[in-house]
Amino acid sequence: MTAGVDRPTVRVVVCPKCRVKNRVPASAPGKPQCANCHSPLPWIVDATDGDFAMIADEATIPVLVDVWAPWCPPCRLVSPVLEQLAADMAGRLKLVKVNSDISPEVSYRFDVQAIPTLVLLDRGETIARQVGAAPPHRLRAWVKEQLKHT
Repeated sequence: MTAGVDRPTVRVVVCPKCRVKNRVPASAPGKPQCANCHSPLPWIVDATDGDFAMIADEATIPVLVDVWAPWCPPCRLVSPVLEQLAADMAGRLKLVKVNSDISPEVSYRFDVQAIPTLVLLDRGETIARQVGAAPPHRLRAWVKEQLKHT
């Protein structure tokens, strides 16, 4: 991302239940819900060094941080699985995607040595880490098991 360019802070999300389009901010108290049917909405956000604290650390629901890079084939395989998991766990999990190539401070904070690296946060505190790609059923089981402790 080029310095000085404003990044979008709102993403349009289609409600999986009623198909109404909703504007979901990158950061907000609570959790997003559909303006029409009030169902929880998937919360998937891109973050950088500059906005990570606001987007991830200040979240009031658990956050799954995906540290990835566009040139990484395992990252590209894991990404749709994580997005589906975030959709399935709408209202209970926020997915924050961080491109390691443009966010070295986040990578340093989590001591990322290989990508993808997944970090589960609860109110900014690390509760679990997963390094490398894993099959969809293992990723889902890992996230659900870790969230039992929050």
